[in-house]
Amino acid sequence: MATTPAPTPAKAGTPPQRSILRDTSFLRLWAGTTASGLATWALPFVLGLAVLHRQLGPAALGLLLAARTVGFLAAVAVGGVLADRHSRRAVVLWSALAAAAAAPLLTAGLGRSLVLMTTGAVLAGAGQGACRPAFQALTAETVDPGRRQEANAAMTLAVRTSTLTGPALTAMLAAVFDIRTQLLGIGLLWLVAALIPGKGANEVAAAEPTARAGLRAEFLDGIREARRHPWFLAGLAALGAVIALGYSATSVALPMISRYRYDTQWMLAAAMTAYTVGALAGALATARLRPRSRGWAAFAGLAAYGVAPLSLVLPVHAVVVVAAYAVAGIGIELFNVPWFTAIQREVAPDKLARVSSLDFLVSYGLAPIGLALIVPAINAFGVTAVLSTCAAACFLVPTAAAFVPTARHFGPTVPETGK
Repeated sequence: MATTPAPTPAKAGTPPQRSILRDTSFLRLWAGTTASGLATWALPFVLGLAVLHRQLGPAALGLLLAARTVGFLAAVAVGGVLADRHSRRAVVLWSALAAAAAAPLLTAGLGRSLVLMTTGAVLAGAGQGACRPAFQALTAETVDPGRRQEANAAMTLAVRTSTLTGPALTAMLAAVFDIRTQLLGIGLLWLVAALIPGKGANEVAAAEPTARAGLRAEFLDGIREARRHPWFLAGLAALGAVIALGYSATSVALPMISRYRYDTQWMLAAAMTAYTVGALAGALATARLRPRSRGWAAFAGLAAYGVAPLSLVLPVHAVVVVAAYAVAGIGIELFNVPWFTAIQREVAPDKLARVSSLDFLVSYGLAPIGLALIVPAINAFGVTAVLSTCAAACFLVPTAAAFVPTARHFGPTVPETGK
């Protein structure tokens, strides 16, 4: 496959680059990514409202969410191969259109056909999964290397802001529009995601049709590329541990402890809000922060998630728990933004989408597995033992990953400090 040449270093005296927020191509990509994030977040919330309105049963909701996850996991690897094989812009277009087509199926099946709704949920998940690695690679094509960390921070800010304001916005819309209209609105968001982003300025040339291997062979080629980067494998292991153990444990245990230890539900909402606000603060910091040992700083941020399950073990005031979730939110973005930037910088451009798909497979694949196993573990060993183990894993696994060769800088060389 063809590759793009390395960027030419800036010469001394070169004027500073303009802000990423003044780049029209990036703003189009940012708007498309934001629309896809809103649509992804809104679907389970709107389906939950359908349960409250008795248009959908709880068991059916669980089935639909599981179907969406299956669709995502099945499509994300294929989407990574296709995004390296074809135009990333075209993959975003067709995958987002597929997700948009799921909205009429869900609308038509609501209250009438669970089979039709399940088909729509699988299609929505598949569209979401196929576009994620393509968006990641398209960012690298659209933004020059010197501004990619700022661009990734801006993407994260959009996602976290949607998470913070989305519930209130959806609740307001629910007072005006019925469930079917809201489902169609999600389809419109996917249309925005499909049509707004433009083609990357540094598009990677695709391989000639005669030179293409099968999907499986090309995906394995992406795995081989990932294995060339020890820091990536270490980061993937650390991220998997934090998601499968830390995130899953806190998601399950927080509602229980909020109710039974503190006898209040406000702490649940306060802790989740603090986590999102902390993530916003972390994303803002990483937009400009350039520590010399970027990898070590990122792994330290990831390890900070351990304070969340630890706070649920200790007999502390509820305010301490809320503060711990804020720290966890800050830490997760101190890892995420440099992590995405390092993948875009270090991975071969023609294999970037496939390697990114491995990241999403771990992130989205381990979360439901962890959630499914945490409850039986709590029933068998008790909440204190499970939370203590999960907190220890959050601290220890990223720390161990930091000692892997090339992990200190997320690459074999010392990156520029951004001065």
